[in-house]
Parts: sequence; C-alpha cells; structure tokens
Amino acid sequence: MSQRETTTTVANQELLLVFDETVTRAGVDGWIRHLESAGTPTQLYRLGTSLILPVSDVDAIHTAGSDLPAPTRQVLRSSDAWLGRRELRPTGTQVCMGPTTIGDGSVAVIAGPCAVETPEQVMATAAVVAEHGAVGLRGGVFKPRTSPHSFQGLQWNGLELLVEARARTGLPIVTEVVEPEHVKRLAEVVDGIQIGARNMQNFALLTAVAQSGLPVVLKRSFGCTVEETLAAGEYLLLEGNDQVVLCERGIRTFEPSARFTLDLTAVALWKQRTHLPVMVDPSHSGGQPKLVEPLSLAAIAAGADALLIDVHVQPEQALCDGNQALRPHQFAGLMGRLARAAAGLGRHMSGGT
Repeated sequence: MSQRETTTTVANQELLLVFDETVTRAGVDGWIRHLESAGTPTQLYRLGTSLILPVSDVDAIHTAGSDLPAPTRQVLRSSDAWLGRRELRPTGTQVCMGPTTIGDGSVAVIAGPCAVETPEQVMATAAVVAEHGAVGLRGGVFKPRTSPHSFQGLQWNGLELLVEARARTGLPIVTEVVEPEHVKRLAEVVDGIQIGARNMQNFALLTAVAQSGLPVVLKRSFGCTVEETLAAGEYLLLEGNDQVVLCERGIRTFEPSARFTLDLTAVALWKQRTHLPVMVDPSHSGGQPKLVEPLSLAAIAAGADALLIDVHVQPEQALCDGNQALRPHQFAGLMGRLARAAAGLGRHMSGGT
C-alpha cells in the first residue's frame, strides 16, 4: 500500500508533503495544480534540496491521480515553526562549512580568538588550534559590546587577517555579522556566518544572512526560550537555506557563580525536536577557563554536534573576553579528553583526531 493510501485524515489540521531531491519540480507542480483544482491552494517551500507543500484539506491527497509522484513523507503540522522539525528529516541535516561537516555524528570543534586583534595573535592562535585538531577557525571582526567604550573589533581589516589565517592552516573561517548591509561582502570570503545572541531576533539580519546561502551559526539569546530560538531559526529556513546550526551559549539566571548558565536541557530538546545540528559555546556560558572542559564534556554527552571554544595565545593581553579563553596547552589537553569521551559515546572527533 502506498504512502498516499495510508494517510490518516485529521480534520482541521494541515499535513506537510515532503518531496526529496528525487522528485522533479514538474512533479511537485502537478501536485500544486491538483490541490488548486480541488479548492485547496498551497504554497511551495524549499528546504535545501527538499520541496514541501502544506495541505489544509487532506482529503485532496486521496483524490490525487496516480501520475503524481508520492511524497517522500507526510508530516502533521503541529506548530508555527515547522520547517526545522525533526520529522521532516528524521536522520538530521548535515551542515558543511568548507571541508568541515557538522551533524554527521562526529564532534566538530571550532576554535579561535573571541576577537581578531593583531596579525601575530591571529596567526599564532590559528596554528595552535589547527595543530590540536580544530576543524574550523572562529574570530570576531565586528564585536557588538555592552559598552560603547569597549573594543569593537578590527572590522574589515580583521577579515583580511582571517582570510590569511585560513590560507595558512586550511581551516574554514566563521565570523559574526552585525549589519544586513555587511552580509554580501562577508559572504564573498567566509565559510560560515555567525549571528550573535544579541541579534537572534534581528529579523532583517536573519533574512539577509539566509539569502546568502552560507552556513549559519545561530546563537540563542541569553533571554530567549528554546521555542523562541527555533522560531528565529525558522526565518533562516524560510529562505530555503537549510545550512543552519543552533548554538546554546548560556542563559541569564539568578546564579552569579558563572557568567551565564549553560542550558543542557536545550541541547537535548533541540536534538529531539529539530533536524538541525546543535553547537555549544562553553566559553561564553561558563566565562572561566576552568569551566570549559567540564561543560564541553557535558555538552557532547547531551548530544551536541559541535563546540565553539575561545582560544588565545596570550589571554592576559586580549582586548575581548581574555578571562574565558583557553591557553594553547589547555586547549591541547581538552582536545585529548574530548577524543576519549567521544569514543566512549560511540562517536569520534571530526577530522579524524
């Protein structure tokens, strides 16, 4: 019996028809014409290589001709943020940043300085993280800070340093964008774009970044819920860009012992509810080097696909968040322990370390 014949009709609820890349656009257009003729107009959505049709009258599915391609799967729409639902891709989405894949079951570590400061600092830090198994280089060139008197980043000059560091190490580069008008220029050279916690609900920025087609690391705002983060991710997915990584970086609670409180519950919930890979930033959440290792180990045990870690060759001289950055020897030790923990979980480190 075909998938179409086994559909359960649910009154007053929408079904999502999901077509994978094996189904042609002409076949999906046939479905659109059929639904319109049945008085059930629909709108086509793209999710990477998949095409999705919401259907409000599921009876119209049963009257479809046998010449129409059967959907890959049918999913009941149960929330407003539905493009990221795991049921659409039960095996999950893999996000590719250059040669690095996030979401393939391995543990990917993206590491580097919180802010790009000098050529010497960037090149030395990039060499260190590459040597010890990082598969991506992070570095902020535009730094939105709480105080306007704090270091705001080297901006475009800093981007040139990141590009040089990539050329030397082969690591894909990820950096934060803060203005929609910066997206096009950044997208011409970087491998991934980060949307910071302060901009998680900057909807114009979300749309501009999604339209670039580049992989996106979406950081959860420290005052937003699990579902609000999924809704922000929906703005990215709505543009057809499925290369999205959700990042838990700590939430603000009553607890003053750490900079923020790492919400591992969010990691577990996102892994259950969404097909998008999940990243954890243990540096910003803990705010102390001694907390980075236990939080990193806990994150991969909870199912995190990737870690975003601050590393600095001379953190005491850092212009931004030096008090949370790992020194080279600390990062080396962490990577060794992560590899052993990953093996115990039946996983491995991305890049083969």
